[in-house]
Amino acid sequence: MTTFLWLIAFLAGIGAIVWGAEAFAEHLGKAAVALGVSSFALALLLAGAEPEELATAVAASLRGSPGIALGDVIGANVTVCLIALGVGAMIAPLPFSGSALRYALLGLPLGVIGAWFAWDGNVSRPEGTILVILYLVYVVLIWIVERHPPTLGEVGELAEAHRYPDRSKRVGLDLIFVVSGVLAMAAGATLLVEAVRRISHIQSTQTKLGLTVVGFATGFELVVLAWSASRRGAAEAVVAGVVGSFAYNVTMTLGAAALVHPLVLQDMNQLHLPLLAMLASLVLVIGLAIPRKRLIRRHAIALFIAYGVFLFFVLHH
Repeated sequence: MTTFLWLIAFLAGIGAIVWGAEAFAEHLGKAAVALGVSSFALALLLAGAEPEELATAVAASLRGSPGIALGDVIGANVTVCLIALGVGAMIAPLPFSGSALRYALLGLPLGVIGAWFAWDGNVSRPEGTILVILYLVYVVLIWIVERHPPTLGEVGELAEAHRYPDRSKRVGLDLIFVVSGVLAMAAGATLLVEAVRRISHIQSTQTKLGLTVVGFATGFELVVLAWSASRRGAAEAVVAGVVGSFAYNVTMTLGAAALVHPLVLQDMNQLHLPLLAMLASLVLVIGLAIPRKRLIRRHAIALFIAYGVFLFFVLHH
């Protein structure tokens, strides 16, 4: 296949991942409620879950492309912090207090641990196991503090399903969409990763593509969520989704990728600055939001500028 055809395959992979993630999140809650599945188990699965990042990182790990896997985790987190929150704040002020602030502050040390494990370019299976366990602890801890399931990421689908339960024959259709979503994400992630590998066989270039194009593509769903939720007056859901996704990516996504195949990068110096930028993006969001307990339009401009600086250094490093 020519480079042009692999670019088409890359775009097709992104489309399949986005559709699969949406179908999975929208129908899993309804199917689980109809089948009487434990809400505890469902909340652990959905809280902050970003299956598109998980599928992409795992596919990259299985294909022996650690640069894409690590780049996707970092790039997606920078995208959701700076672009998704920036888009939301441009439309309406984003409240950043109470639960949202606690989620963010708890997510920051998880980011530090994830960056520490990845700093030497080698994330082993034992480290991957620790990261997955840390995410489960994060969810349970928030649940205990808040006294109800954490409203992170896609968990709103669970509340919606409980609000409008339907134990009719639709459960079969919902299950079909759930399975189809998983298959679409797996196929799309495999196609996306293979396209990046075919476009460039050089690991350093694959890493740059992971940090920029792949990371932005897999984090784009939250950008769309931020835009639509802010327009509908559900601004708090935007903040919860972003900080929950940040924690999920540096623990569950990175951990799962290392569990299926240890991540070993040849030139880890290429990711030192992006790892620091990932942590700095969440720190910047918290720092801007704390004084007035919200993010507003002028903060959004600062976030967009920060993302531009991130791209400049990644592409010129």
